[in-house]
Amino acid sequence: MAYTITRYEPTPNPNALKCWLEPPISAGPQSFLSSDMAADHVLAQKLFAAAPITTLFFNGDWMTVNKAPNASWTTVKKAVNTVLETATI
Repeated sequence: MAYTITRYEPTPNPNALKCWLEPPISAGPQSFLSSDMAADHVLAQKLFAAAPITTLFFNGDWMTVNKAPNASWTTVKKAVNTVLETATI
């Protein structure tokens, strides 16, 4: 079983995007302010490795992805979707 993004929600920050997920990605809030902070979380590590992501925030059935300012959302969304669709829960 994998994760599916059911909806994207823009945020006031043009480099941040809220992604609603099925099933829930976490039991509560989890912040990863860098790839180093994700060292003990396999899924977060894979997300950081797959795309130019600067920070991640997981909270129940949604997550917020922050991208590098020079990265395109098209590239980031495609990479994030690929990781989530192949994730093992």
